[in-house]
Amino acid sequence: MPSYVNPDKCDGCKALDKTACQYICPNDLMVLDRDKMKAYNRDVSMCWECYNCVKICPTQAVEVRSYADFVPLGASATPMRSTDSILWTVKFRNGSIKRFKFPIRTTAEGKAAPDGGFETKGDLNSPALFTEPASLGLADVFHLAN
Repeated sequence: MPSYVNPDKCDGCKALDKTACQYICPNDLMVLDRDKMKAYNRDVSMCWECYNCVKICPTQAVEVRSYADFVPLGASATPMRSTDSILWTVKFRNGSIKRFKFPIRTTAEGKAAPDGGFETKGDLNSPALFTEPASLGLADVFHLAN
């Protein structure tokens, strides 16, 4: 399911030149209806479901179906962005709620880091990450080191 803007929650980013979702959409799909001052997805068939608009929306007006590997079927995931993290609230079909925080690493200028905030600290050298290519007979293709 592509992104959907809830018109009851959207304030058009307070009538700025460009809404946050317009700014962040990698496929340039989000548009501001100047008559209603509400954003919307102009071509839902082209939506990549990348969650960028969902995470950046200051009023939590943009929704996207959650992936099954992220939350179970029927659950919803709602992000709340702060300056240093995104707090995800997952509401399950039975009404239970779980929350988790994902840190955002920033550059010296205070902008989000281009790598999305991941710090590897040597994790990419972990032998556990190399088990799949080896099991598929691709070890020599990737030149795996011990």
